[in-house]
Amino acid sequence: MWIMMAVLSAFFAGVTSILAKCGIKKTDSDTATALRTVVVLLFSWIMVFAVGSVNTIAEIDAKSLLFLILSGLATGASWLCYFRALSIGDVNKVVPIDKSSTILSVLLAMILFSETEHLPVKLFGTALLAIGIFLMIEKKHTRKGVRDNRWMIYAVLSAVFAALTSILAKIGVTGVESNLATAIRTGIVLVMAWMIVFIKGKQREIKGISKKELLFIALSGIATGASWLCYYYAIQNGIVSVVVPIDKLSIVVTVAFSYIVFGEKLNKKALYGLTLMIVGTLAMAIWA
Repeated sequence: MWIMMAVLSAFFAGVTSILAKCGIKKTDSDTATALRTVVVLLFSWIMVFAVGSVNTIAEIDAKSLLFLILSGLATGASWLCYFRALSIGDVNKVVPIDKSSTILSVLLAMILFSETEHLPVKLFGTALLAIGIFLMIEKKHTRKGVRDNRWMIYAVLSAVFAALTSILAKIGVTGVESNLATAIRTGIVLVMAWMIVFIKGKQREIKGISKKELLFIALSGIATGASWLCYYYAIQNGIVSVVVPIDKLSIVVTVAFSYIVFGEKLNKKALYGLTLMIVGTLAMAIWA
């Protein structure tokens, strides 16, 4: 069951990137992130009440609550960096770097959770992922022909925070119903996202958002909520070093839709990189 949930998480995460890109063509990325989080929070709490886990809130211990909060903070930081990178870079270039969080997540899981079974396969898969990501990275040029590497910096930071999110969440969801854990974490992300908006004085920009982009922001929020619910169920019940690689197969969905929607084609080098990432991920998911 947890493997199937990890696969569903990958699908919804892949769709999220495309919907989010459509929603931030003119809308500020920080504002869009804050608005998306509202949708995710509503979606996650609906699921909490639907499964009846709201009655278990009082049973959450201090340690789990602390790590859920830390996981939420890491998620918020990852989101802010990720959607900033998407707003100034191509989806096909940003997503591979963001997915490199898999490498750090797997390595940390091996160390912290002693997930060293089938170690050679995991190390081999991780190496393929690293090579694949390197091949897919391509520097973006502005219209004046000057290299603009800001998107790469934000994408790298997104990956680091995303890796920390997985590890902190694994500790935080211990003994906590996964839907409830997702809802609590989302509340932390919401507060963080809106603090950034108000600190930067961007709250006035909300009125100027077009209905079309607002719709895509809302849809991306729903897709994110669905992905999170599936992901943290898988994290709670499965093996982190296997769940994370499966989840990162969302890159296949993202690349396919970015070609259909935005016409972003992969060159031969990037295609080889994507293939290595898929092979490495499948190796860890199937044999590890």
